Amino acid sequence: MRRPVIAGNWKMYKNPGEAAGFLHDLATLVTESTHAEIVVCPPFIDVPAAVDAARDSNIEIGAQDLFWLKEGAYTGEVSAPMLVAAGCRWVIVGHSERRHYFGETDESVFKKAAAALEAGLTPIVCVGERLEEREAGLTENVLATQCAGGICGLTPEQFARVVIAYEPVWAIGTGRTATPEMAGQAHHFLREQIRSRFGNEHADACRILYGGSVKPDNVKSLMAQPDLDGALVGGASLDPASFAAIVNF
Repeated sequence: MRRPVIAGNWKMYKNPGEAAGFLHDLATLVTESTHAEIVVCPPFIDVPAAVDAARDSNIEIGAQDLFWLKEGAYTGEVSAPMLVAAGCRWVIVGHSERRHYFGETDESVFKKAAAALEAGLTPIVCVGERLEEREAGLTENVLATQCAGGICGLTPEQFARVVIAYEPVWAIGTGRTATPEMAGQAHHFLREQIRSRFGNEHADACRILYGGSVKPDNVKSLMAQPDLDGALVGGASLDPASFAAIVNF
């Protein structure tokens, strides 16, 4: 059985005090939630407060990005060892907003995923198509290309520690959500890509999350899809009651 992962991506919201308050509130709502791994990914500046507030709870803290080198003259960047030292255990890699606004490529996604793994972090590697690609019938082409460039260069041993998130770009922050069937088809395709590269054992074990306007009222139908192993939650992760309802789907 693949244990689900419910991860919250706060994007550029909340200051350290707000982060601490959120984690204290969330912890009381998910105390008995042992069926899934619970991850919260706040902005970099909130990480120490979040780690402290989540201590002794069943909530783990991740980051929203990282740089692939350990140190150097890279103003504004944060390395994987720095994240580990701050208390992170997870990191999001290749989110569509990073690709769209900041020029992330499949090559940089691969390097960041490898750096995260080397430092002992669990990377949540994001893939997904834009609206025009979906409408042109190119979803599978895009996913295959992103897999080939972003994760398939990893060794089988490295890949065994990766979590994938399918996030159709047209459904992120728009209120539009892929139907459970659409999400299920994309997740199945991704699992077959993994199977062809890494074999049955890795394909059957890999956890693939769905991201794209996940809410308490649609998470249950999404999670009913056999190849869907959790959620990468955006806006609905900013409220502890809403996020807890998704965790407790």
